[in-house]
Amino acid sequence: MRAGKPEAYRKAILDGLYRAMREALNVPEGDEFMIISELSPANFRCGNAYGVKRSEDAVLIQITVFATRTAQQKKALYRRIADLLGENPGIRPEDVFVNVLDAPAENWSVGHGIAQFA
Repeated sequence: MRAGKPEAYRKAILDGLYRAMREALNVPEGDEFMIISELSPANFRCGNAYGVKRSEDAVLIQITVFATRTAQQKKALYRRIADLLGENPGIRPEDVFVNVLDAPAENWSVGHGIAQFA
């Protein structure tokens, strides 16, 4: 996202993403591994492709999940993220760009240097 938003705005994004993932994907409680990257306007470009008119408030969200998630779960996640970020911090649905990356279970180590899900 573009740099310059207040801490409460950024916190609302993280809280909304976590809530959407809990509701749509049933992620475990406490599974809050998230990063917000803020870029200067010179280093952030977001066009209006696909018939979507985006503003300077556009956020690009990338989520990596187990490769077991269904298309229905992903669709529910996209909708829930847009709804929740619309409520707080007030991001227009047109400005919510989501990309989900599927990763096999053996690609994860959540600590201790072991592949817990392989």
